[in-house]
Amino acid sequence: MGSTGASPGRPAGTRDRDGAGRARNARPRDGLGRPLPYGADGVARQPEGVVRTPSQTLAEAQELLDTGKPFHAHEVFEDAWKSGPEDERALWRGLAQLAVGLTHAARGNATGGPRLLRRGAGAAEEWAAHCGRERPYGLDIAGLAAWARELADAVERTGKPVDAAARAPRLRGRQAS
Repeated sequence: MGSTGASPGRPAGTRDRDGAGRARNARPRDGLGRPLPYGADGVARQPEGVVRTPSQTLAEAQELLDTGKPFHAHEVFEDAWKSGPEDERALWRGLAQLAVGLTHAARGNATGGPRLLRRGAGAAEEWAAHCGRERPYGLDIAGLAAWARELADAVERTGKPVDAAARAPRLRGRQAS
């Protein structure tokens, strides 16, 4: 690359910008959010700043988790965290941390993945206990916390990356087939 700041596929001295002129990395990304070279086929990014209902947020995030895209699910939760009611922000932030924890576990980060999984589990549990809402929007908070801690233990024990789709949580618990 050199000192010009140029990247293959992008003119020297330029920065990626979004429609509003803000610096925004336009490199394509894989399903786990890792940057790919310019011009590579990547996974479509989640649009930012989308306001969804809680039900829409959970449905979209679950679909992304089920297809092995926890990084993208985290972006959906982040939108809810930023646009939702103030008294629910800790819940959505905790769910975003769970998704990022799974992302790191799938990338093979045996330190950060477990840390984020436990942090997200604790945040969601604390929010539910504080608000007295055991299953907000049908979320299985207790089941998610158990899933996160079990996965964190497994990642620390093996030190190996996990299959994000195979290890995806069920946000609303196990439904009957």
